[in-house]
Amino acid sequence: MTVLALAATAGPALAATPAAPAASIAGSNLGGAALRAALTQQGKPYVWGAAGPGAYDCSGLVQWAFKQTGRALPHNAAMQSTLGAPVAPSQLRPGDLVFFYSPVSHVGIYVGDGRILHASTTGQPVKISSMKGMPFHNARRL
Repeated sequence: MTVLALAATAGPALAATPAAPAASIAGSNLGGAALRAALTQQGKPYVWGAAGPGAYDCSGLVQWAFKQTGRALPHNAAMQSTLGAPVAPSQLRPGDLVFFYSPVSHVGIYVGDGRILHASTTGQPVKISSMKGMPFHNARRL
């Protein structure tokens, strides 16, 4: 069965999921596991204050993803931005948390190649986006 045929039989959520090589989402053990969990939520709607499983805001998606690994995080991007170890932009690995704006008001999970998985704004689903043009604040590795 071809990948396209398999995606078609799996439904729209899988068909819309960009392929990522397994090695590219390894990240840290904890971050990589959280990223794998979060990737399953692509296409879910953005709702401010939501933490899944039917809808998410940015910090709610991160909170939910790490909860799947057994790690409890606050439902607040600014608070999440102080956890773990700092990471330089040039050292980002899949699964690292990337924070934006000053003061911090947005978070995404790094997927590689300058892209994050995030719940961005009303009307947009959980999706992978380029970090280009987003006002980087800091990054952390849990």
